[in-house]
Amino acid sequence: MCAPVVEVVIPVYNGARTIKSAIESIRQQTVRDIRIIVVNDGSSDATATILERLAAEDDRLVVVQQTNSGVVDAMNAGIAAGCSPIIARHDADDIAVPDRLAKQLAYLYSHPECVAVSGAVHHMGENGRILGPPWQPPSPDYADPARYPVREPCLLDPVLMMRRAAFELVGGYRQVFLAEDVDLHWRLQEVGRLSNMQDLLGYYRIHTKSLTGSSIVSGRISAVNSQRSGISAMRRRAGRPDITFPKPILTDYQQARSLEGVIKVGCRELDASEAERLALAACAKLIELAGYRPYELESEDCAFIRNTMCRGLAGLTSDDRKRCIRMLSGTAARLAVQGRTADMLKLTPVRLFPALAKRLAARTVIPSSVRLSLRRTSDRYIVK
Repeated sequence: MCAPVVEVVIPVYNGARTIKSAIESIRQQTVRDIRIIVVNDGSSDATATILERLAAEDDRLVVVQQTNSGVVDAMNAGIAAGCSPIIARHDADDIAVPDRLAKQLAYLYSHPECVAVSGAVHHMGENGRILGPPWQPPSPDYADPARYPVREPCLLDPVLMMRRAAFELVGGYRQVFLAEDVDLHWRLQEVGRLSNMQDLLGYYRIHTKSLTGSSIVSGRISAVNSQRSGISAMRRRAGRPDITFPKPILTDYQQARSLEGVIKVGCRELDASEAERLALAACAKLIELAGYRPYELESEDCAFIRNTMCRGLAGLTSDDRKRCIRMLSGTAARLAVQGRTADMLKLTPVRLFPALAKRLAARTVIPSSVRLSLRRTSDRYIVK
């Protein structure tokens, strides 16, 4: 079978409610010479039946069946099933704008140095309602694995397009649980340029069942592995042997009962200085995640984060120290408003009480919706 211009890989697990609309948005692309590879990752709902019906309607749709193995295995299997030199990623609950593929292909054709590109998206709720204006991710050129937390090469995987040669050269997705996209982006950046287009490419669904947003357990694992992927990048760029990400370690992560426990698991293979870096960076990342995810720090995490940051803040750059203090005081203020005074005190070093007082005062004046928008803008999206 001839290679199409682009292959779109869609991993799905129990996506019966949204998979049809997701696939339809790809079938209706202005670029017609495509192949749609859907990997059914052991779904137990009606997903398989829906896919069978859709594949009968369109011979461009190929369905790969596998036992439930997770998104990393699903994506690698889907990409391995194809042969096109250009690969696009799409999620089973998102919607692509009709000219998404055309715009990205044109960009890659005109920028041969670029190996992967994403762009702007609209966030939408579970019911499809648009949530605010489009979000434009910052330039991946500002990525820096030495920051606290690491400044990631921000590409949006749900609207990612990349060159197969680069993907295969870096070894594909690895088992970096809840940070597999960031880990791939670091490695792609080492073989070519990454870019974010200004164009709106799709609608990204925000929902309560997402893996990264479902619980504090997932938050801890995401925080540790996102920072561990940064340490991995630092090793490669220094010419040192890379760390590994074995799949069985997920059980150890899930059984850890606190951020401290997850960090101990993540410190395997790290030297003493890397372990110290991971602890501080993961603490900073978790308080950042808790600022916009539907979970909150637990009491034991509060005490551990305070002790870790008290030891490490002095060694940070001025910018990183200010950002960590801002996030720490904001989290403490949020806990106080929730009536968790004891946890607020566990989290906050005495010397940060003035900053905490300012955040508490702001919370009594600024509406919560405005605070959330400001926090997302200042702490996650704007590169300074």
